[in-house]
Amino acid sequence: MTSNQSLSPYPYQQSGTQAHSPFFAWVAIGALILFTIACYFGAASLLRQAFPVFSLAVGLFLYLRYPVLYIGFTWWIWFLTPIIRRLIDYKSGWDTNGFILIAPFLVTLITFITLIKELPRSLRTGGFPFVIAILSVFYGISIGLVSYDKVVVARTALDWLTPVLYGFHIFVKWRDYPSYRQNIQNVFLWCVLITGSYGIYQYLVAPEWDKFWLIQTKLTTMGDPKPLGIRVWSTMHSSGPFANIMMVGLLIILNNVRPIGFAASIVGYISFLLTVVRSAWGGWLVGVITLVTNLKPKLQMRLVITAIILVICVAPLATVEPFGKVINTRLESIMNLEKDQSFNDRSSSYDEKLGIALSSPLGKGIGGTWILDKDGKLVNVVLDSGILDTFFALGWFGAIPYLGSMILIICNTFQGSQTRHDPFACASRSVALAVFFQMVFSSMMLGLSGVTLWGFMGFAMAAKKYHSSQIASNYPYQK
Repeated sequence: MTSNQSLSPYPYQQSGTQAHSPFFAWVAIGALILFTIACYFGAASLLRQAFPVFSLAVGLFLYLRYPVLYIGFTWWIWFLTPIIRRLIDYKSGWDTNGFILIAPFLVTLITFITLIKELPRSLRTGGFPFVIAILSVFYGISIGLVSYDKVVVARTALDWLTPVLYGFHIFVKWRDYPSYRQNIQNVFLWCVLITGSYGIYQYLVAPEWDKFWLIQTKLTTMGDPKPLGIRVWSTMHSSGPFANIMMVGLLIILNNVRPIGFAASIVGYISFLLTVVRSAWGGWLVGVITLVTNLKPKLQMRLVITAIILVICVAPLATVEPFGKVINTRLESIMNLEKDQSFNDRSSSYDEKLGIALSSPLGKGIGGTWILDKDGKLVNVVLDSGILDTFFALGWFGAIPYLGSMILIICNTFQGSQTRHDPFACASRSVALAVFFQMVFSSMMLGLSGVTLWGFMGFAMAAKKYHSSQIASNYPYQK
């Protein structure tokens, strides 16, 4: 097989396990869906243990036989598991453990197999930054295991480790980049349409299962459990991750000129604004600017025209009731940060948190969110910054290579012109930069936000390597 054949852009014409029909893949996914529905109406509490196990089994099957569909399946498990948890809790009673939420971590953790199989080869093909980040996380885990409860460390380690493994997996599969690109564009198109629509419904109606969850968790920052009072988080577990997923989807489908793309964008932008997550709004602006400036002129013009049409459609809806008041109030707070209580609280405590985060060269370890204060009492440290959180957990010894690897990957993806003709590749690196920008405000390297950050760094790196390989294969004697 020639190199051009091995880089086939068609999802099911590649060598190995990808060369057959996806029929059995959809049978497995359909079985999971039917099992979940049947079990919910028959014995909902059983799903708390069964759903993670069944999801892991389906994920492993897809990983081994249908790698492209595995990538999309992983995203949907992240998108939908939280609302499945809320529905079960509303039907069967509040579960403080939330064991079902381990499902997306287990499905993503399958990519550890990729690390074992591809580690030596990846060091020769550009995967060094991912490996450095993974080693930094293992360093933090080892520090944590010495000092803290093993269960707490293991749970926290999932937040740190799974995103980097997922990004590494996507990068080392760069030969399948065209297939992954097609799959992810479809995933996020339907994600924006479905979860964006549910977000608007959640805001207008306040479904009983969402109100029940809000009351039980006592998260006052998520709004009031009543119609027009909720700070939208849609099918996910909080407003921040949902806002960032909307940001990602909206950046990706900016180049989608089909009617369904416009419909998804309209509901997506309204739902995105109803999250009132200012850091995600800022990230979107960073993403749009970098996306427009890095595309070829023809694609720039198409994107600008699309954006103008969307503004014409979205602006009237976002400025009238029942949406206008909550959105305008949040926008005004950006213009008057000195009067914003949330901003002032963060600013006043930042120096103290900076001292805590930088106090230990070796770090407190992953899982170490509890420290002794000056009065000798245990307090839970909330640093409100991914950068500070990284230095707190990994210390100077682990944080510098971990953060350095992120910066190295992002800078690398913006070098060269190999991907300027590929809107998805440009969107991927814009997404990575937009999420990384928010590290100042939140721990964007953890959980779903971390999967987004590392995943799209992986896509951007894979795109660059794929297009560079295509250029080299077309011009074999070019130096």
